[in-house]
Amino acid sequence: MANERVTLRSQITGMAFAAPSLIGMAVFLIFPLAMSLYLAFTDYSMLNHPMPIGTDNFTHLLGFHHDSAANGALVANDPIFYQVLRNTLLFGVLSVPITLTASILLAVLLNQSVPGRPIFRTIIFLPSLVPAVAAAMLWLWVLNGKQGLLNVVLTPLLHPLGFTPPNWLGNENFIIPIFVLLGLFGIGNTVVIFLAGLQDIPAELYESAQIDGASAPQRLRHITLPMLSPVIFFNLIMGIIGVWQVFTLPYIMAPGGGPNRSGYFYSAYLFDSAFMQQRMGYASAMAWIQFLIIFALTMLTIWLSKRFVHYR
Repeated sequence: MANERVTLRSQITGMAFAAPSLIGMAVFLIFPLAMSLYLAFTDYSMLNHPMPIGTDNFTHLLGFHHDSAANGALVANDPIFYQVLRNTLLFGVLSVPITLTASILLAVLLNQSVPGRPIFRTIIFLPSLVPAVAAAMLWLWVLNGKQGLLNVVLTPLLHPLGFTPPNWLGNENFIIPIFVLLGLFGIGNTVVIFLAGLQDIPAELYESAQIDGASAPQRLRHITLPMLSPVIFFNLIMGIIGVWQVFTLPYIMAPGGGPNRSGYFYSAYLFDSAFMQQRMGYASAMAWIQFLIIFALTMLTIWLSKRFVHYR
């Protein structure tokens, strides 16, 4: 009887400690998710009551129609949606591999026993602490087409050759590559995670390989990368998720999406649909499509990881 009372008391105590987290999860996670799913099937402008419209939001987002003005050509109902989808996919295809490769190489370099190693690690990590808005304003000043720091430096060098520096943010061919490169300045967190993974690799493996005559590239390929594959897999998943959430830099540096909306990304269009155009139901449908895309890409990555990820 005493044991039952103790068990019941322990259960009540445990639930009491867990209650704040459970309530917070219900209020700030489960309820918003349920509401967004409901609003995705409504016409809601935040000024009126939601009006159920079935799957019209999804049909308009994903559907096509024959445009008589274009000789019956098949045209997207919402061409901006497919443009931001294409921009985001292109950004992800470029950004994720480049970021992962740069992070791994930096982590390998910072893992070497060289003088001043803590200083170099600090230098690499510090840019990731800069607030995104402050970083965007800084890069706006650097890349300004007329008075930007980069063009001020390049003008005296290119002018004698008959060239003028381009308007970096005013050229649609430069927008996405610029954002890919700017993303490299915030890879400090990823580098730290790779460093932790590198330090978990037994030193005996490198010593044995070195005795057998393996070169540094061979040790990297046959020891470092296989042993680091679970960490690469984790950062790959986080990179895929991060691509679909990129917002601050493009929204500030390329207002309105930049020239021909070449810098208009999915999260920015979702934000504009919800808060600028007052189409909250439409934006909720976009959010669920975004979730399904991320979920599908994550599942595909997990399936492919069975061949390439090695756990000890």
